Amino acid sequence: MNKNIKKICSIVLMLILIMTFSVNSFALSPNDIQADANKTVTGGKEIENVGKAIVGILRTVGIVLSVVVLIVLGIKYMMGSAEEKSEYKKTMIPYLVGAALIFAASAFAEVIFQFFNGISVS
Repeated sequence: MNKNIKKICSIVLMLILIMTFSVNSFALSPNDIQADANKTVTGGKEIENVGKAIVGILRTVGIVLSVVVLIVLGIKYMMGSAEEKSEYKKTMIPYLVGAALIFAASAFAEVIFQFFNGISVS
């Protein structure tokens, strides 16, 4: 891989890492929820529905794209010469890792949501 591409990727990853630590959270604390026990907290279901829709769309797009890329790589592998087949084998490993991450990330996000959805503040 080109050294410039490695440098750019490492810089982008560091920026993403820095940005994840500086995200503000505008959530209610448990004390605020208990103090407003007579009032109802609204917006929870709306946020849940929007989050489910976004995760569903991302999951569907990821699955479709990974299947299309797998089909293209499979056709190229079948039609290629011996040298091209070895190149396609090398490109298959990052593809399989990426596809596994797509499937695992959506499943992992859903498991986390279900876990925290069951926790209640009392």
